Amino acid sequence: MDRNIFEKDHEMFRAAVRKFMEKEVAPHHEHWEKERIVPRELWLKAGEQGFLGMDVPEEYGGGGIKDFRYNTILDEELVRVGASGPGFGLHNDIVIPYILCYGTEDQKKRWLPGMVSGAIITAIAMTEPNTGSDLASVRTSAIDDGNGCYTVNGSKTFITNGINADFVLAVVKTKPEEKHSGISLLAIERDMEGFSRGRNLEKIGQKAQDTAELFFENVKVPKENLVGSEGMGFIYLMEQLPQERLSIAVAAVSGAERALEITIQYCNEREAFGRAIGKFQNSRFKLAEMKTEVTIGRVFIDRCITELNAGNLTTEQAAMAKWWATDMQERVINQCLQLHGGYGYMLEYPIAKAYMDSRVMSIYGGTNEIMKEIIGRAMGF
Repeated sequence: MDRNIFEKDHEMFRAAVRKFMEKEVAPHHEHWEKERIVPRELWLKAGEQGFLGMDVPEEYGGGGIKDFRYNTILDEELVRVGASGPGFGLHNDIVIPYILCYGTEDQKKRWLPGMVSGAIITAIAMTEPNTGSDLASVRTSAIDDGNGCYTVNGSKTFITNGINADFVLAVVKTKPEEKHSGISLLAIERDMEGFSRGRNLEKIGQKAQDTAELFFENVKVPKENLVGSEGMGFIYLMEQLPQERLSIAVAAVSGAERALEITIQYCNEREAFGRAIGKFQNSRFKLAEMKTEVTIGRVFIDRCITELNAGNLTTEQAAMAKWWATDMQERVINQCLQLHGGYGYMLEYPIAKAYMDSRVMSIYGGTNEIMKEIIGRAMGF
C-alpha cells in the first residue's frame, strides 16, 4: 500500500538522511555497540547536515519547519540501517519540544543553537530506581534555597543519552509533600557541582545507546534553569508525552517492516527439502499474517502522524499507537526469528539484533500496561 503522507521536500530530506546513515552510521555501528556509546562527533556531523532541531525557528539556528514528518523520516532511516545507538529521536522528538513550548526567550537563546548544532546533547530524566511509569511519585527534590537556586537531591536511572548528555531535563519535586502539583522541570547541566553519572548500563539490546544512572547531591541549580512554571511539570509532561509515544510507535512499525523485509529475503534464499522455505505453506501463511499486521500498523501510524501535525492527536490515541505498534513489532520479530531457524539465534544475522533491540519498546515511554490504563480511563472506566 502506497504511503501518501510525504511530499517532494520530504523525499529530498529522506535521500539526504539515507546517504548520511549509510556513510556515517552503518559502517561504524558495530564498533559503537562494543564501546556502548556513540561518539560526540556524530552529533556534530548530524547537526551540520540539518538533522537536529528541524522544527527549531531559524533565529536559533534550526530548520524552522514544524512538521513531524521530518522527525519520522530520521527515525525511520535509523531503523533501516539497524542503528539503535544514536539518540537523535529523543533529542528531536522529546527534549527540544519542551524548550520550544515552555522555555523563556533567554533559555531558547542559550540552549537551542547548541542543540541544533549537536554541541549540546540532551537527555530527559524521568525514571527513578523506585519509580517507573508513576511520574507523580518521583522523589528527586529541588528545594528553593532562598538565594536564587534550587538544591537538587536524588537519582535517576535508565536515562538515554545519559553519558553524553550536556543538558538533562529532570523531573523533580519542588514541593515534595505534594503529588502532581509538586512536579517541575529543571535543566541540569553537565558541569554543575554535585551532578554525577553512574554506570553506562549494560543492556540486552540497543547496546550502542548510552543509558546511564544519574546522581544529584546538593546540586545548586539556578532558578533561571526552571523550564516553564513551578508546579506545572506534570501538566507539561502530559502535553508532550503523545509525541514521545508516537515517536516510539514510528520506530516500532519501521522495525517490524525491516524485520519482515529481511525475513522475506531469507525465505527466498534459504532452501530445505529442495525448495525455498518460503514455498512451504506454513511459511507463506506466517509471512502473509505479518505482512497484514505491518500494513495495518503503517496505515494507522501514518494517520497518527497526520493528526499530530494538525494538533489533533489525543493522549489515548497516542497510547493506542504506542502499545499496539510495539506489541506488533515484538510478535513480528519473534516470528521472523523463528523462520530463520538456528541462524536467527546467531548474532551475525541482523534479525537476532533486531530481536534484542526491540524488547524494550513495550517498556519505555510508559509500559504498555499503562497505555491500556490510559485508554480504559478515556473510555470512562
